[in-house]
Amino acid sequence: MDTTPLDLSHLFAQLGLDGQPERVDAFIRQHKLGRHERLEEAPFWNESQRAFLREERARDAEWSETIDVLDTLLRN
Repeated sequence: MDTTPLDLSHLFAQLGLDGQPERVDAFIRQHKLGRHERLEEAPFWNESQRAFLREERARDAEWSETIDVLDTLLRN
């Protein structure tokens, strides 16, 4: 059984990014989504990251809620 915490730091690690809280905060400050832009289609992801985000959302998988949180943070 996977016991990985489902928080932003670990989501960033899943995406191959630095999950340190200050790096997560910096990423969120530096990247924003347009009003009608889908998170998984944003230009700042690579293909692997897009695929992960797309698949997790489509399956309504365990990461879906954290992905939704990231989506919201990138719109504020």
